[in-house]
Amino acid sequence: MTPAELREQCTSFFAGHVPQTAAEEFAEMARWCAEHDVRHDTYGEGALIEGFEKKLAGMLGFEAGLFCITGTLAQSVALRLACEAHGSQSVALHPTAHVLVHERSNHQLLDHFQALTIGDPLRPWTLPDLQAQPDKIGAALYELPMREIGGQLPSWDELAAIKTYCQTQGIHLHLDGARLWEAVAGFGHSAAQIAAGFDSVYLSFYKGIGGLGGAMLLGDADFIARARVWMQRMGGNVYRRSPYVIAAAMRFDARVAAMPAYFARTVWLYEVLREFPQLRVNPAAPQSNMLHLHFNVSRERLMAIRDEIAQEHKVWLFGGAKHAALPGSCSIEWTVGDGLLRVADARVHDIIRQLATAVGQ
Repeated sequence: MTPAELREQCTSFFAGHVPQTAAEEFAEMARWCAEHDVRHDTYGEGALIEGFEKKLAGMLGFEAGLFCITGTLAQSVALRLACEAHGSQSVALHPTAHVLVHERSNHQLLDHFQALTIGDPLRPWTLPDLQAQPDKIGAALYELPMREIGGQLPSWDELAAIKTYCQTQGIHLHLDGARLWEAVAGFGHSAAQIAAGFDSVYLSFYKGIGGLGGAMLLGDADFIARARVWMQRMGGNVYRRSPYVIAAAMRFDARVAAMPAYFARTVWLYEVLREFPQLRVNPAAPQSNMLHLHFNVSRERLMAIRDEIAQEHKVWLFGGAKHAALPGSCSIEWTVGDGLLRVADARVHDIIRQLATAVGQ
């Protein structure tokens, strides 16, 4: 069987939410639309989309919001506008920022801004990292939590110091909040408290929320008005955004409310993982409902183990694995969601024991 076929026949899922077929998801969307008398938007105008934008802006303390088709569009536009307003094309950001790692250099090739990487690639960047730059900086981007380093967060005091510094120095501070709701439990502060002090925020709806796609850009009214023009220039003003808005809006409240349960399950998962030294966890203690697991086997061997467990136990452990720095080692990413909540404790423990045993052979 192919990996996709193996995944389809699984009944338990350790990473993320339990997947739906297209038919199941569209049927759920149709029922929700009928229940709430939903109408399509037209080029981003309509009660559903405008109400959702207003709801998110209000939740996080911003004047306005703009539903975008992709986060790539949202962040490139946000940082371009921030740099134009502050007279510098330089954006300070972590070496593992999504705009550097996953967006094929669009910021450079489309002349949106110039990336100025700061901080250690394996740790969140700090205020001294920003202060050490001699250049005039137009904007700084902070990702919370930081996906590529296992969902790490800075300390609350460190984040507050960065906010204050950017305000006093006239640096536009932008939040990559693709997983903002996941950071709430780790910080012990609300999403509004986290977002306070940022000049703009990007949110994603297909990660922790589990929608089809889509993103939200938040800021003051003038900033969002200018962003709306740039979205149209860059091809983001599609005729109907309603499918993406519906898939996000119908799940939003329940998934945000479940984040503390996901974090509690992550804390419990760490206790299980500590029993197996073959499985090394990053970060050392849970900071969000995301973690990376490192293994002393090759990526190819680990994925073969994944497929063996899927075939024998109907359990899907993870999607892909990445080569790690040392030869013959690799890592995976786990985000705890509905999937792991639905798996009994004893079964989780047994599958992890089998994974550890297979890795140690």
